[in-house]
Amino acid sequence: MINESVDSEKSRSEHLPRRAFLARSGAVAAAAAGLDAAVELNTATAADGGQNPMLNVAMLSAWHAHAKGYAERLSQMPEVKIAAVWDEDPARGEPWAKELNAEWVPNLDAVMKRADIQGVVIDAPTNRHAEIMVAAANAGKHIFTEKVMALTIDECNRVSDAVRAAGVKFCISFPFRARPTTRYAYQAVQDGLLGQLTFFRVRVAHNAGSAGWLPPHFWEPVATGGGAMMDLGAHPMYVASWFGGQPKKISSTFTYITGHEVEDNAVCVIEFEGGLIGVTETSFMSTNSPYSLELSGTEGYLFIGAPDDKRVQIKSNKLDNKEWTTPELPPELPRPERMWVEGILNGTPIPFGLEEGTKLTELMQYAYMAHREGRQVEIPKRG
Repeated sequence: MINESVDSEKSRSEHLPRRAFLARSGAVAAAAAGLDAAVELNTATAADGGQNPMLNVAMLSAWHAHAKGYAERLSQMPEVKIAAVWDEDPARGEPWAKELNAEWVPNLDAVMKRADIQGVVIDAPTNRHAEIMVAAANAGKHIFTEKVMALTIDECNRVSDAVRAAGVKFCISFPFRARPTTRYAYQAVQDGLLGQLTFFRVRVAHNAGSAGWLPPHFWEPVATGGGAMMDLGAHPMYVASWFGGQPKKISSTFTYITGHEVEDNAVCVIEFEGGLIGVTETSFMSTNSPYSLELSGTEGYLFIGAPDDKRVQIKSNKLDNKEWTTPELPPELPRPERMWVEGILNGTPIPFGLEEGTKLTELMQYAYMAHREGRQVEIPKRG
């Protein structure tokens, strides 16, 4: 895991020239993901009128704020057709189906029985994710889901069992892991530029609560399973899981500035194996708050954030240049919904799968337990 020491004392003692590191890290990151070249090629082929097979998709609910964005981007892919829409709220779903020029199907079971539909995009209330995904897998449908995967580890396990038994593709939306800045930061840690990672902090926040543009049903505790941390906080949580590895303990501070039943301002402190401490921050009450990631280790420090969260600043004893450096970045990976489509049609690896989704739910489940009980809680190893 990346919070442990790098391979050898020799690799620790050698300084890596900046240009050599950039070339190597970019190549390794792209190869590890196995996505960039393949996706670019397949996208170009489709745009040029290639004969990629058609993927018929059903949109399952517009409950989540991201649903229409997914539908828009899928509609722009020549090899994808949105064939049907279901929504637990017909007053929302039927007009949306008309907008998409898709069939409105008021019964979820009827969608699952449609032989012409190969994949489903799930943006239903979070507390219904597991139920819908198990049904979809049992019906042989490929699954793309909004985060979080489900509200409990047990629910994730049921989904995973169904997906593996059916042999269908699964992808959860983790877009911050596709960003060039985050990819560079991860590779820098992997290559030992920060030495042993001892601390990191991740923040993703906006002003949907304070500015009044959050969908009203996002304040409803049963359907959501939680507030700012469960929804927007999923981004810093899955980044934390990627960098941190095995979590040991977690504590939470959630506040309720707007007076709703779910939190609108939240911080978690996580202890990982090896002594690494991670902090995840989120808020619905924060204006002009850019994506922030800071990493601190025994050999260096890396920062992403204001005033420009599209660049990285790093200072490392392992680089020839010991001053603050703004490095070249690897390319951005495709969006998760593109990864899902490519995985189905062309067998391209999907890096955001069942295990990644379960790890996110693991952190969320114990974060909310820590908040409810007002204490730091231990996170047992799974499996």
